[in-house]
Amino acid sequence: MDDGATARQASSENALIEMAVESWRFSRVFLRLISKLDAGEATRYVNQLRYFQKRIEESLDEVGLKLVNVEGQYFDAGVAATALNIADFAPDDRLIINQMIEPILMSNEGLKRQGTVMVGKVEK
Repeated sequence: MDDGATARQASSENALIEMAVESWRFSRVFLRLISKLDAGEATRYVNQLRYFQKRIEESLDEVGLKLVNVEGQYFDAGVAATALNIADFAPDDRLIINQMIEPILMSNEGLKRQGTVMVGKVEK
């Protein structure tokens, strides 16, 4: 493959990654909006959102990419995500990921894009 083709492929992959992250963000906002609707009306929109998310996952899978959400898991140095509020805690605090701001994006070769999270202290 020549340098131009390699650059175009990398550019296409980066564009796909950006679209995947933005669709993930939009899904989160859409879920918050749905939660304000009455149950009967919300069901229809939840089903449409699930279909949208399934199609995004299938499309990413076709090119070897996967969105990873680590909400609810313990946070440590090995997590492929940056904690925006890490300075609020002591080094020996046990932390849990409360919210994903941006998902982790993995490929068959490894990490493609690091995620962004908000963490909280695990209460004993």
